[in-house]
Amino acid sequence: MSKQSIDELKQLFARNAVTETLLAELRLDTRKGVQQLIARHDRNKQKKQELKKRFVDMCRYEQFNYQNGCQYIAGIDEAGRGPLAGPVVAAAVILPHDFSLLGLNDSKQLNEATRERFFAQIKEQAVSYGIAMINNQIIDEINIFQATKQAMYEAIDQLNPAPDHVLVDAVQLGGLKCSAEAIVKGDQKSISIAAASILAKVTRDQLMKQIHTEFPCYDFASNMGYGTKHHMDMLQQHGISPYHRKSYAPVRNTAT
Repeated sequence: MSKQSIDELKQLFARNAVTETLLAELRLDTRKGVQQLIARHDRNKQKKQELKKRFVDMCRYEQFNYQNGCQYIAGIDEAGRGPLAGPVVAAAVILPHDFSLLGLNDSKQLNEATRERFFAQIKEQAVSYGIAMINNQIIDEINIFQATKQAMYEAIDQLNPAPDHVLVDAVQLGGLKCSAEAIVKGDQKSISIAAASILAKVTRDQLMKQIHTEFPCYDFASNMGYGTKHHMDMLQQHGISPYHRKSYAPVRNTAT
């Protein structure tokens, strides 16, 4: 029986159709192209195992609360506390018990294409989710910390069914109708918070791209309102836009 060509083997690996028996035979194949395919296969397998382990580790807060009788656990996170312009956005999401999305992590650790793909998958699979934003005028009135909490409360209020426990990224939320815990760097430790971070960041990034069309000089589509050198230079040249946070020192100093 003749050996399969490299192209034929590539197609088998691409379809994940290589059996263990065939793989064992290929490990004895001295062709360089075959050994490269096997090395790539082994790397991908190792990476997938690492992603599975990380995902299981990030489920521990959810699993602990499921075991303690909680049915609906919500993750809460925000995006946009640091920028000089635009709203702060918070998201709350309840995931199903059997939710699986390998590679899910803090939104800042993922590239834009992955975030947007995960954004659609999370919304599709979620039991419920809520997204709320507080604009820059209110941020200036009540300060960014209080605005962040207000956005979180509003996002939680959108959930149906209501959660019986919430996991929040580093913010203590009192006065809820259910139990809550704040987790430092929670977007790296909890799948629910990580999922919320994706919903919040992608929503805010999309909004900042829309604002960019109104005020392209600040390059909001790239900097998302953060104080890059170009952004600061444009503030000096053009002054502030209606979306800038006047209570933030770099903006306030420009306005005076």
